[in-house]
This record gives sequence, structure tokens and C-alpha cells, in this order.
Amino acid sequence: MSSLTVRTMCPMNCHPTFCGMLVEVSDQGRLLGVRGDPDNPDSQGFLCIRGRAAVELPHNERRILTPLLREGRRGEDRWRGISWNEAIDRISSAIESTRRERVGFWFGHGAHVTGINRPLIMRFGHLGGMQVWNPAIVCWAMGAYGLALTGVIETNTKEDMAKHSRLVILWGANLASQPTTSPHLVEARRRGARVVAIDVRRAEASRHADETLLIRPGTDAALALAMAHVIVAEGFVDGDFIARHTIGFEKYAEHLKRFTPEWAAAETGLAAADIRRLAREYASVKPSMIVVGGASMYKHRHGWEPGRAVATLPALTGQLGLAGGGLGPRHRAFPTGDHLADLTAADRRAPGPWVPSHMSSIAQLIREGGLDVLLTAGTDMLNSFSDAASIERDLEKVGLIVAYDLFANDTTRRVADIVLPGTVWLEDIGLKETATHLYLMEKALEPAGQARPLISVLRELASRLDIKDFFPWADLEAYVDALLAPQRGGELTVARFRDMGGIAERSRLSHVPYQTGGYATPSRKVEFYSERAIALGLPAMPGYTAPAPDAGPPAHPLEFRQGRVLTAFHSFYDNGRALPMLARAEPHAEIWIHPADASPRGIADGRRIELSNDRGRFEGVARVTEDVLPGVVWARDGWPGLNGLTSGEACLTPEASEGLDPRIPGGQSAYEARVEARLLPV
Repeated sequence: MSSLTVRTMCPMNCHPTFCGMLVEVSDQGRLLGVRGDPDNPDSQGFLCIRGRAAVELPHNERRILTPLLREGRRGEDRWRGISWNEAIDRISSAIESTRRERVGFWFGHGAHVTGINRPLIMRFGHLGGMQVWNPAIVCWAMGAYGLALTGVIETNTKEDMAKHSRLVILWGANLASQPTTSPHLVEARRRGARVVAIDVRRAEASRHADETLLIRPGTDAALALAMAHVIVAEGFVDGDFIARHTIGFEKYAEHLKRFTPEWAAAETGLAAADIRRLAREYASVKPSMIVVGGASMYKHRHGWEPGRAVATLPALTGQLGLAGGGLGPRHRAFPTGDHLADLTAADRRAPGPWVPSHMSSIAQLIREGGLDVLLTAGTDMLNSFSDAASIERDLEKVGLIVAYDLFANDTTRRVADIVLPGTVWLEDIGLKETATHLYLMEKALEPAGQARPLISVLRELASRLDIKDFFPWADLEAYVDALLAPQRGGELTVARFRDMGGIAERSRLSHVPYQTGGYATPSRKVEFYSERAIALGLPAMPGYTAPAPDAGPPAHPLEFRQGRVLTAFHSFYDNGRALPMLARAEPHAEIWIHPADASPRGIADGRRIELSNDRGRFEGVARVTEDVLPGVVWARDGWPGLNGLTSGEACLTPEASEGLDPRIPGGQSAYEARVEARLLPV
């Protein structure tokens, strides 16, 4: 049997960590194997367990291969197959029978693993006059929002870290989210760079760190402000940089006087001496790079505060625009260089009662019966929204719920009415971008069963609904050419890409941003004091809001937090349960708990336990460890039912959420929770 090797990219993970993949396809159209691409300049042959598990996607017996229509009541998980024509008829009829603003489109990372679907989903909503929301509000956007308030959103590259950094601070940055950064961190250490990790637990990143500092959840901003206090009070500031590139230093210096290391010690749990030592080391060692987390460290009520405060540190010390300095590679960071074209048609959206990308506002719209049709794609809404149990109850008010996906998940099983079978990444063309490169993903397989690419589904719906100018390109490759238009003055096309072997360096790439200034603020300077923040109803300067008191409600004394591990990413592929390799590697949810909290509750390592509060319950297996602080319990995100515990409280007002930067919605709701843990009977 002969076979063909096709170059593509891994369908897991997110920018900037997209790993190169070589797939072997038989002449009968079967995927025989996957391996890392040694010629990929970003991943250099690396492929983690998530990528290796992708071999189990195309021919998986659990794949949905025909359109399905629910029979009986929601939640009964009973279905019958229908034709695509009937499915499209039912969906388009439901949309035509209501006002367009009562139709919503919520999608997740699983809908754009080929990298080209997201612009057309947004375009479909914008031109079709529907509600359409940015899924970044469940992931990276809250951290970027805080960084953007200060004005530092572009990052130095991992390659720059490897060559130049002398100190690297991994601040809530778990390398499970960006494993291709690890070799560059190792190279920096080989050169003699020191690495410090700051987190609420000793995570994978701690294995690469010379020192790990554990802090209480939600206190990152307190630590950053105390470090800034030391830098200013002890004269470590770079006066020339501050004079040329910042606004509001004098006010910020006065503001910082109260944020002493002693004050921060009481908030963070770190010793005041350790805070001073870290601040002095960061300020005196140049170049020093801070790598901030992409999502987990911001998932609390005031999650925008840490990014805003941390971003002032490289500005105070003149580390911005410096090779080896600044902020390092971050989950979904904005790269320096030419981007893809914006084809979302946001500027052509007609005025209307549009609900912003603001989780609490979306939840309110559903709760108040404001949606008649909900279209979802590549997402498990019941496990990605916070306060998920309330969302599930309120979805009963939506007349028609449609899910486009590869596998059934809690959302399809419990609330969907129509399920559409999606394609895997090898059944379509694709395009992915990292901080430094762009990659063409060639089609390698024909769609299995009746699965259809999402773009073809949207084109059919747009035709039925008479959405003008939705897809004005001659074909799919012409559309990809339009996305690539800003690269190399329009010379990079799909055809040219193929001639280049499917790999192209980003045009006008710079490994070091801000060498000539140009920060993401109205003044184009770093803003310690922000008039824009005041206009949004936010404090003028970086601040800190303490979490709930340590004791918590008597019935819920433990602080719950969640994060990421190498065996899972987001909630698609039925939260990884559909892939046997991942299910074997992580057969159950693991709940980290400190011995001081486990012992009085009779909890032993490896025993099943339950976390609970007034919103919900979640079961898992105890990992009793000193790698998490007393008073804290931790589990990786994405487990079904986990977000039934979380609060759902808005982090920002809708106006503040939308008013900063159209690329960065601040619409996250809080994912924090206070819980109790108890041992479950055998």
C-alpha cells in the first residue's frame, strides 16, 4: 500500500503555539500517522501528546457523520438522522421567522482549527444582522485588556528570549499552553539566564525555573505594584525612557507609595524580603523578560488588574524595545509585523441592538428570552461559560439551538435541537500564523460521511437568507489569498505559498517590538496615568482589589482556581474525552489540595472527592500536595461540570468591555469560586 506525506499544522492549541505536523495518508484515503515537522521553524519537530492524539480524529467511531435532529425533549439525547437539505431548511426557516437581532452565533476554538473560519463567522453575523460574539472572552482577552490599558500588547519573541534574556520571569505562564517556548527557555538557561516562576501552584513551568514563588490566587496585581514601589523608591527607574516614552510617572510614583512590600506580603503570602529581592533583581539585571500567562491568572472578578500593573514594570526600568526584555511570548499575543487582512466586515454592520461580547450580557439576553435561534460551532457552551448551570436552565427559552461539531458534548447532548457534522482539519485547506511565521495547511483527506466544512455551511445559509456579499471570492483559495493580501505587498498567495513549501516568515517581522515607541494608547506612549481608563469608568492608574477574605463563607472556605495541562486544551473534542490517547493519559479530573486542608477532611491522595458550593458540585480525584497553597484547590479547566461552580459575575461593564480596543473585548465573567471539599464514600 502506497502513502503520501502532507505538511500541515496541529489542530490543537492556539496562537502563538502552532506546531508543524507531517501526516501520512494512504492511497485509500486513510490517515496512517502523524509526526512533528522537523523543518517547521517554530516547533522544530516537536509534537506534544495533544498533537499526537490528533491521529485519532478522522476515523474516530464517535464522530458525528450525518445531520441529526433531536427527538423528544431536550436532555433525552435521542436523535434521528436527517438530510442536509432538511437541516438547512429548518435553520433558515427559524431565522426567517424572527427578527435577525434575535439570532445569535457563539463559536469556539474548535470551529477554527484551520485558521480561516473565524473571519467568515464574524462576517456572517455582521452582514446578516445577527448577534455574533468573540469567544476570546472565555480565554485570553481579559489579560490583554489590562496590558492594553497600559499600552503594552506586543511581545518579544521566544527566539529573542533564547538569544538575549538574562532573567526570565514566568508570571502565571504555564508552558502547557505554549510548549514550543520551552526549548527557547532552556536555551536561555544554557546561556546562563535565571528563571523565576510565579504562580498559584508548582506547574510544568516550575521544572524549568530556578525558583518558584507561590502566591495566593488573585493577588498578582498586589505583587506587581509592590515591585513597582521598590523600583521607584530605590531609584531603579530609567529616567530617560520615562521622559521619552511614558505619561503620568509623577502621579504613579506618588500612587505607589502605599503599596509597600510589607503590605503586599499580607496579600500575596510572600515574604516582604522576597518581594524586594525579586524587584531588585528584575530592575538591575538587563535584559529581563516577563512572560505573563495567557488566561488562567486573569480568571477572577478583577482579572484585568494584573496585566495593567505588570506592564508598568518594563516601562519603569526601560526594558521595552530592548532585545531580551519587554514582555515575552504570550497566549494570543499580538505579533510585531504584518497581520492577515480583516475580512470580518465589522465596519459594514448596520446599527442595531447588538449585545456586546460580554458574557454577563449574553447570559442576560438568554435569560430574558431575547434569543429565538442560537447557532454554535466548535464549542461546548455548557462547559466554557462561567456559572454554567444557570446558562443551561436559561437556554430552555431559546426556540432552536444548532450545534456544528465533530463529536457530541454536553451542549449537544443536553440542549441542542439540530447537530451538524463538522470536518477535521485535514479535510479542508487552512492557514495558521505564529508570532514569526505563516503556514499553509493542505487538504489531505476527503470529508468523512456527510461532514461539511463550516464555510460551505455558512455559504449555503447566506444564500438562503439573502445575505449580500458574504463570500465575494471566486473560491476558497481566492478567499485565503485575500487574507494573505497584507503579506509581502500582496505577493504571498496560496500558489506562491505552495512553491515555498507552505512556510513563510511574517513580513516586516521584528523580534523586538517598540524599538521606536508606538504603544497601544491614544498618546502612543506607556500610560501610567490613563484618561482613557477614566472615560471607561476605571481607575486612572493601576490598582489592586483584594479577593474575598481568607476565611470565606463558613460553608465554603477554600479558594478554587483552574488552569491548563498538556493533556487538554479548551473544551472541544468532547473535552478531549473523544480521543482515547488523551482519555487514557487523564482518565479522571485531578483536584489539587494541600495536606493542611486534606487532613482535617479525611481526604487521602487518590481518593474521590467532591467540591461544592451554592451553585453546583464537581467530582474528581484528590492529589494531596504541597505544590498548591493551603486554602486553595486547583483543577485543570474544561472538565464537564467544573464551571457549574464558578461565579459568572461580570468583570467589567459592557461599556468598558467594548470601549478599549475592538480586538480585545473585556467581557469575561469571573471564573473564581469558593468551595468546600469532602471525601466521597467508596
